[in-house]
Amino acid sequence: MPTAEALRRADEAGLDLVKIAPGAKPPVCKIVDYGKYKYEQTRKDKEARKKQKIIEVKEIRFSPNIDTNDLKTKSNAARKFLMKGDRVKVTMRFRGREMAHMNSSKHVLDEFAENLSDIAVVEKPAKVEGRTMTLQLAQKK
Repeated sequence: MPTAEALRRADEAGLDLVKIAPGAKPPVCKIVDYGKYKYEQTRKDKEARKKQKIIEVKEIRFSPNIDTNDLKTKSNAARKFLMKGDRVKVTMRFRGREMAHMNSSKHVLDEFAENLSDIAVVEKPAKVEGRTMTLQLAQKK
């Protein structure tokens, strides 16, 4: 239908001519009350946002010379985060002479990941960034 005729019909009805799909060939328009249309659109968007799950990244930090029981405590905290649906970023900080033994400390992160292997999967493997070594875990699907 020509644009002029569509505008005339909308004017007669006391409503507005609104483009629903402007990218289509030809563009799709509708004769509606624009205020009501805009209100319904915002309600749909708000409802869609309500159903979204926001995934947070929780961080757990420790040093390379951590004791076994302390490591278990940290892994239990990470387990709680993973059960909630969050991702866990495990950071091992190196200070002073610990920097010389960075490569031999990787087994601590591997052990941490092994403790959580029943509910978690390694999303990003251990990686050295300056004075830290990081590992990212996510919940198994």
